[in-house]
Amino acid sequence: MMKIGFIGCGNMAGAMINGILAGKKVSGEEVMASAKTDATRQKIREQIGILAAKSNCEVAEFADIVFLAVKPQYFEEVLAEIYPSVKQQIFVSLAPGKTLAWLQERLGDGVKIIRIMPNTPAMVGAAMTGLCKNEFVTQEETELVCRLCDSFGRTEVVPESLIDVVTGVSGSSPAYVFMFLEAMADAAVADGMPRAQAYKFAAQAVMGSAKMMLETGEHPGVLKDMVCSPAGTTIEAVRVLEEKGLRSAVIEAQRACVKKAKGM
Repeated sequence: MMKIGFIGCGNMAGAMINGILAGKKVSGEEVMASAKTDATRQKIREQIGILAAKSNCEVAEFADIVFLAVKPQYFEEVLAEIYPSVKQQIFVSLAPGKTLAWLQERLGDGVKIIRIMPNTPAMVGAAMTGLCKNEFVTQEETELVCRLCDSFGRTEVVPESLIDVVTGVSGSSPAYVFMFLEAMADAAVADGMPRAQAYKFAAQAVMGSAKMMLETGEHPGVLKDMVCSPAGTTIEAVRVLEEKGLRSAVIEAQRACVKKAKGM
């Protein structure tokens, strides 16, 4: 029987737990999460349907796989707290910038450590998660954690040198997409469409475009060219986007995101 623990139970952890439970990977009695307040522990028990722990050490002692889902600034404190409870667990960190070596120094030699970077679409079972591991994690254990992450989206194993790039291209990118969607809807509203309807049209268009790219395997430039008829409406919009520097803005924003992640 596999037991899973979450140190921290915010929105991301909650989405991951819901996906894991929905995928029937484990039962609610095999998952435990820690929380500081009685109110949050009650929510964990009643709304999520898992075990609630009063301390982080309780989670570490309970679980075979421990997800470290606290904010990066609390990692030093939390790892020092759970250090006496470290044994043969697999520790899975969600923190940007905290390298496998940094985590190893604080958890001890020989400890099995994985880093993952999921994103907020985990809340609707559509996350994209990057995963890297240290040398103590076996292939079988890697596949096990991948299957858990696949329960709330898709997972790809990457070298650690790319995990901060994952933060830029998928971890943080829902925010960029939401800004793009909001701008599309604003334009539609400016041209007379009711806002609620504008959001639906914009969101469905973006979702359908992403699905089309994933399922056809075509280069995005090829798919863009399919929409751009000679002297048509779409190429005129594309011309303006190029004139306003859309590509450059996205590239510079994403690289700034990666730089920040590396410095955390």
